[in-house]
Amino acid sequence: MGKVIQLDTMTYLDLPPDRILESAKEKLSGVVVLGWMDNEQEDLYFASSIADGADVLWLLEKCKQRLMNFDGGDT
Repeated sequence: MGKVIQLDTMTYLDLPPDRILESAKEKLSGVVVLGWMDNEQEDLYFASSIADGADVLWLLEKCKQRLMNFDGGDT
């Protein structure tokens, strides 16, 4: 069987969280992780390597702005 190559492209499909987390390793200087616990959309998960809550909120808002302006092209 051939080797599977992971492409670093945009997709409209959900991806496994472990795949996303693994691809982010050694690329980031700070990280905020948020999501659902065990696929239950009532139990939230949040963790951050950034201690200052204001910096975390600023990062979330910058990412929100980029997502709201996303047109499907390059990021």
